[in-house]
Amino acid sequence: MTKLPELLAPAGTLDAFKTAILYGADAIYAGLPGFSMRARAKITTEEVKQGIELAHAAGKKVYLAFNLFAHDRDFVNMPRVSEVINYLKPDALIIADPGVLMWVRENHPDMPIHISTQANICSALSVKFWQNAGAKLCVLAREVSNAEFKSIRQQCPDMKLEIFVHGAMCMSYSGRCLLSNFITGRPANRGACAQLCRWKYDVILRECESGIEMPIEEDERGAYIMNSKDLCLMPRLREVIEAGPDSLKIEGRNRSEYYVGSVIHAYRAALDAYKENPEKFDPAPFMKELERLETRGYTTAFFDGNLGPDAHNYETTRSTSEYHAAGVITKVDEKNITLELRNEIKQGDKITFVLPGTMDSVSVVLPKIINAKNGEELPKMSAGQHNSLVVPREWLGQVNQDKFVPYVLAYKHK
Repeated sequence: MTKLPELLAPAGTLDAFKTAILYGADAIYAGLPGFSMRARAKITTEEVKQGIELAHAAGKKVYLAFNLFAHDRDFVNMPRVSEVINYLKPDALIIADPGVLMWVRENHPDMPIHISTQANICSALSVKFWQNAGAKLCVLAREVSNAEFKSIRQQCPDMKLEIFVHGAMCMSYSGRCLLSNFITGRPANRGACAQLCRWKYDVILRECESGIEMPIEEDERGAYIMNSKDLCLMPRLREVIEAGPDSLKIEGRNRSEYYVGSVIHAYRAALDAYKENPEKFDPAPFMKELERLETRGYTTAFFDGNLGPDAHNYETTRSTSEYHAAGVITKVDEKNITLELRNEIKQGDKITFVLPGTMDSVSVVLPKIINAKNGEELPKMSAGQHNSLVVPREWLGQVNQDKFVPYVLAYKHK
């Protein structure tokens, strides 16, 4: 039987850590605050420490991204970084820079090293190079096709390989874009990318001292000329699994806990369904769940080789989903479920709970909105400031409510 790969979840917040654990991730990756590709992620060292402890208690692993390309000035801070690594005790460090790898091997010789997608690994020779340098796992570039992956797998049977299966795509080469740094001064490799590829562009003609605007006309190709759809390999998951990767990576350390939990829930259920009956595996039910997320549309990107014409959305960067995140359960007692809102909820809205460990879901139409703070009945309630509503258990009917626990997610139709 084909061995299932590890399901690796992103965590840019402590809530995302908790949600990933609840919804079935095998491992979680976060950043060393200030020293990774998501330097702007809103997670502190203490929150990472708590997340690691929670993950380890649940039998999960945690890898910390340390994948900046370091200048000499960065190495001045390495003694402090070393203290943080010793304090956090991750299961591996994700690295892209050869100099950083050398520093880790010298100062933390027992720390497993994973090579980041930032290293742009596209060949078996590159994998062997990093293996000889002491790495235990290589994250292959998103530009590697499935056929190329199988060739690399055959040539590198004793090296762990990881691939991205879901998340945002960069218009440049695996995140090595210079647009943001050039135009806004925000470097992509330090996690500060302004995502200029998502902007709408016009062409400006300069004539003497006057400028004449010449908009890019909205024909069938549109004006969002660099806006990639999001990667999603769920439709090809059987081929992905059977190619033999050791880890499947979900992009999204800047994403909400709703996004992280929903994606992990879908892929966890799909992997388990494949394991139970590989011959009859059908990705369609799990794809339906992913289509509820707010995305730019989906593409299989480089899976079959060169990008096809459906890999970009030239018309808009807006979400294609018909659903919104409704909220996250924060408290459960004998009578009530408390839901902290992520979008406005109105009387009569139908919300659906995404239950961990099952593809079954439970929906309820809210006959009234009850403010969790004071019990006041309202026609609607907006999100923000930890605004929460109460869902009395009796509204859920006779369904088994054992899975209604903190960090369970809910969504609603737009």
